[in-house]
Amino acid sequence: MAGEERGTGRGPERAVLVAVDLGARPRSNRAGAAAARSLVVCPGGDPSHPVADEDLGLEPAQPGPQAQTEATALDTEESLAEFRELVVSAGAVVAAELVQRRQRPDPATLIGSGKVEEIAGVAASCEADLILFDHDLSPTQLRNLEAALPCRVLDRTQLILDIFARHARTSEGQLQVELAQLEYMLPRLTGKGKAMSQLGGGIGTRGPGETKLETDRRRIQSRIDHLKGELDAVRRVRKQQRQRREAVPVPTVALVGYTNAGKSTLFNALTGAQVLASSRMFATLDPKLRAIELPSRRKVLLSDTVGFIRNLPHTLVTSFRATLEEVAQAEVLLHVRDASSTYGEEQKAQVEKVLGELDALQKPRIEVLNKIDLLTGQQREGLVLRGEIAVSARAGQGIEGLLIAIDRALHTDPVVDAEFCVPQNEGGVLAAITAGMVVHERRYEGEMVLLSASGPASLVGRLRRFRAGKPVESLL
Repeated sequence: MAGEERGTGRGPERAVLVAVDLGARPRSNRAGAAAARSLVVCPGGDPSHPVADEDLGLEPAQPGPQAQTEATALDTEESLAEFRELVVSAGAVVAAELVQRRQRPDPATLIGSGKVEEIAGVAASCEADLILFDHDLSPTQLRNLEAALPCRVLDRTQLILDIFARHARTSEGQLQVELAQLEYMLPRLTGKGKAMSQLGGGIGTRGPGETKLETDRRRIQSRIDHLKGELDAVRRVRKQQRQRREAVPVPTVALVGYTNAGKSTLFNALTGAQVLASSRMFATLDPKLRAIELPSRRKVLLSDTVGFIRNLPHTLVTSFRATLEEVAQAEVLLHVRDASSTYGEEQKAQVEKVLGELDALQKPRIEVLNKIDLLTGQQREGLVLRGEIAVSARAGQGIEGLLIAIDRALHTDPVVDAEFCVPQNEGGVLAAITAGMVVHERRYEGEMVLLSASGPASLVGRLRRFRAGKPVESLL
């Protein structure tokens, strides 16, 4: 979408952002009342006796609706700020911003004809290359807006698809993005009637042949079916890989969370990997798997997944289901949240909404509050007092506590205590105990080494012939 235009040498595209607040209450005359108060002399000339709304012929203000209107304004402001970040992630430059508040959407243009004229004037004055709507547009609305406005029109879903297309690196990611784009494009194809039809042969009694629009739709549908077949093959390969992993009891822990919450930075801090960690939204699309060791010496696979966002297009959730299967198969989810965000609860609700679509909402989750380095000392103390898992992935704070929390949440291959009596010449067994368990005590009696340790039940079971005393029945 963005970037320099070919042959023109122009810089990034200039965009006009349009935020739409639907369901807003009708504008009251509170602003007019405030202006009237400033012009009316107070009773007795005493400013300590303000003019009441009733004195101006206005209905008294009700605190409930006013609070609701303020909450709506905050939601709109947050949505616009997030949309602005999406535009920057796509590589465009914000030239202007407009907000339209309506009780219900206009069926033809979403925003009404008056606002369309205003946007057209703003776009022409700032020489905008495209107009971006922070709302999904129906095929009819998109067609009408493109006809009335002087430049290209994109809605929220198209913008997110463009960002995904720019960031997809692997062949699987590119397949998923292309599938989502085609599924979005198919119902929005438009034609020009008979001008796009193919002439029918034979006697003139036949009407126009198959239209070019129908041909395009058939071609796109064929491509969609082909992509779904390739992604099914990817899903089968992933299933085979997962079955091989399940042969060895190594549980998977998946990172989930709102986009730009710091998941990739935390992934790097836990695994020592060098996965791209960017402040731009959706910088990570392709899943990453790395093995990490917990304090109990158990090994787990940590998976980094794509970030979620408010109103994540359903086509993306469907297309990326092969990637997000790691979330569905994980034993524990690490829900990474931005501790510095003032809209943390709403972001949490959006993440849980997507998890519900993936049938993963009932899985054990660990809430991880990231970016505590951006908080004040008093705020960090409050998190500690509430017993929150608080970390700073960038500064490396709280990582040990998070690993301990993961250890406690896992039920696969539980940690058990055991005592071993191992001959000193069994160097491989001693090395396995030292590397795979936490040794609490080590004693030497003659040629035997007595060890008291705790470790994964699977490893204790493999070494049961070296157990000291009566073995645990469940390990036999």
